[in-house]
Amino acid sequence: MARALPRPRSPLSAVRRWYEEEMGWPTTGTEPVELLVGPRFDVLEMPADAGRAVLRRLPHTGPVALLRAGRDGNRLIDRPKLLMLIAAGGAEELPEILEWLEWGALTPDLGARGAGERMPAPAVPPFPPCPSAAGALSSHGFGAREAAGWLRPPRPGRAAENSLPATGFGAGIGGDGGGAPDLIRLVSAAATECHRARLLRARNAQSDRADGDQPLAFSNASRMSAGTRPRSLTL
Repeated sequence: MARALPRPRSPLSAVRRWYEEEMGWPTTGTEPVELLVGPRFDVLEMPADAGRAVLRRLPHTGPVALLRAGRDGNRLIDRPKLLMLIAAGGAEELPEILEWLEWGALTPDLGARGAGERMPAPAVPPFPPCPSAAGALSSHGFGAREAAGWLRPPRPGRAAENSLPATGFGAGIGGDGGGAPDLIRLVSAAATECHRARLLRARNAQSDRADGDQPLAFSNASRMSAGTRPRSLTL
């Protein structure tokens, strides 16, 4: 009698298994694999051009993924985005932090994903990671199925979320690879760079116009001269 051989595991199941067994992060049963946001971490989301500027300013942020343009679940992403992992519950704090930093509605490109939401599972990073992984700005690559790739990959282990940016006593110390910033400083940098990137995109779009709207009307310089300097610029 012929012996039935087990079916080989697909790359899809390998990705799901790595996140669930190595990282302890819950995933969906969908294809491609998605990570459930909320139980172990939340996500700070911003355009890739602004996000890369944040990474240059902050060499240690916790895990960061690059989401390429295309379909993200039921949403269509028109430009690449950076997804920065933050401590669970941070998404609920974002609106109040922006108000306290006096950014208000000036940063529509800065958002967050919290409990009940999901993010594409990035391709499994190579291990051991390269020595400069904490400050790297180049993606570790996209898989054939994955919509995202790690820029700063997480370290395997179920305590990885202990190093994520958070608010409160002890935030910003003991992070992965030298200490992630506290959430307020991360949001401050992200809001500043999102605002700057948005102004640059507007200026480039209007560079062929001699006259017209003033894209820099709400620049940091004009806000300071008007006495509305964002609190974030003092951090």
